[in-house]
Amino acid sequence: MSVQNERTRVGIWFCVRLKQAPKPRGLALTLSSTGNRLLVVSEDVVANEKYSVFWGDLESLGPALTPILLLDFIKNDGNILLTLSADSPAPSAISSLLLELDIQLSPDRTSLVVDHFNYDTNSASDKHDVLLLQQSSAERSDVRNYFGGDGVVAFPRAVAQELGSSSPLLTPVVRAPDTAYSYNPKEEAVTVEEPFAVGSQISLVSSLQARNSARFTILGSVEVLENAWFDAKVKAPGAKNIMTSNRNFAKHLSAWTFKETGVLKVGKVEHHLSSIEENSAGNGSIAQLGYLNPQIYRIKNDVTFNIELSERSFNGFSPFIVPPGDELQLEFTMLSPFHRLDLKPIATTLNSTIFGTTFRLPDQHGIFAFRVNYKRPFLTNIDVKREVTVRHFAHDEWPRSWQISAGWVWIAGIWVTVAGWMAFVAIWLWSEPAYERSAGKKLQ
Repeated sequence: MSVQNERTRVGIWFCVRLKQAPKPRGLALTLSSTGNRLLVVSEDVVANEKYSVFWGDLESLGPALTPILLLDFIKNDGNILLTLSADSPAPSAISSLLLELDIQLSPDRTSLVVDHFNYDTNSASDKHDVLLLQQSSAERSDVRNYFGGDGVVAFPRAVAQELGSSSPLLTPVVRAPDTAYSYNPKEEAVTVEEPFAVGSQISLVSSLQARNSARFTILGSVEVLENAWFDAKVKAPGAKNIMTSNRNFAKHLSAWTFKETGVLKVGKVEHHLSSIEENSAGNGSIAQLGYLNPQIYRIKNDVTFNIELSERSFNGFSPFIVPPGDELQLEFTMLSPFHRLDLKPIATTLNSTIFGTTFRLPDQHGIFAFRVNYKRPFLTNIDVKREVTVRHFAHDEWPRSWQISAGWVWIAGIWVTVAGWMAFVAIWLWSEPAYERSAGKKLQ
């Protein structure tokens, strides 16, 4: 659905999952503000039906969508897709909202991005304001790319965004080429002396994932989503005519924004006491001891921890695969981690992967927690904690003294002392001197 304000050419898409709805499964609510009216679209994904109601009597609801209310919407797990256009200035409310998120637009709010080397010669042979870019690649090797693919995406009359460096929640999706720059088309100067941003400083598509995993996407060109550019033929300088990939890019961008992709689901979380047994080949096998998820362990116990993870991909869940170069880790922590271990996949089901590891508890008693804190760009956050108590050895659990080889010297010393004392007593008793009897009474 694409609903825009005709005066400002700025569109806002809202999506939030209904907690109590007439339809039991797959019902989503979409809100869009156009002027002073609100369009509500309820879509039943399972039945593939849409129910729409146009609320025209709510005169104050459109302008009431202030930055504060939009931020509250994000705090309540709402997802927003915001589109901009250089054909008209961005409203001050939108600029204020983006500043709250550490995203800055041009001060004049009418600048557009041009590139004299990567443009469409068919539609922008003079102005060079229709950029042709390859579908985005991952910013890092350990981050999965949810917006990539083969083909070229056309960005007509895009608005430049400059991301701040203070927020770890911001991630650029599509950056401008090094030869691009942003300028105000109302200025008639031949050269641009102080452009707002140049090269890779310009973000054409930006994303923010809040700490509650709510998603906010800013698309710098609303025309990317128009039908005219879904099947348009474009031509880069010195190249042949090709079809754009705007349709595929719009599909993946909207799917990620409204949590159809990149959503992690936690299944079973288990931990138990283990015994490591080695066979004749030297390979260790792990056997479960006791019951699952006990509340108390003993120091130096061998413990196994397992967690089940799934990833949503459009209409269903599939086994989660950790990207190459990244690791899913377990922390066994009190105030700080005593162990930080890599979780390896040990089993796979139809729609989930089970990760696990076995380790020995530290020689420290107290209240500990198994914690899996996995936060990566474009993936919903996972923070799982399971608290357990770790106790000391009981009085009958300490090893006997004769089982400790270092104590054999002391044990031998004790028995040598006992044997020496008994020998001394025996010699003392059997070496009594002989006494002579006197012949008569002693005279005084």
